[in-house]
Amino acid sequence: MTSSAGYDELWDEFHRVVNMDSRELEKWLMTEEATEDADFVPGERMPPTGADVLAILGKRKTDLTDHDVHVMERVVAIVHNERGEDLEPDAGDSAGWRRYLMTLGHDPLRPAGHRRTDR
Repeated sequence: MTSSAGYDELWDEFHRVVNMDSRELEKWLMTEEATEDADFVPGERMPPTGADVLAILGKRKTDLTDHDVHVMERVVAIVHNERGEDLEPDAGDSAGWRRYLMTLGHDPLRPAGHRRTDR
């Protein structure tokens, strides 16, 4: 995939909404809590979108595939739909809501601008 202004903006926004680093996300995706609402065995298989986000975190922008771009667009849209634009810390109404967002790499309890360590 070649980089363009649109992809640059998507890349930046994806890395803003995904506020868990790759180690945190991988550890979370392997827990029973992350797989509680799915047919995945903890420690053996990750939820697919979470696994895709984890893979993207390990890539350079120039190595993105069309699938990666689709995942990034989807994750950004879901997080903004659930959280709005400001992304200020919010405990939400249920533990399931937070678990769902964390499966996408977004911890809603973190402040806006939280610095991930692996970017």
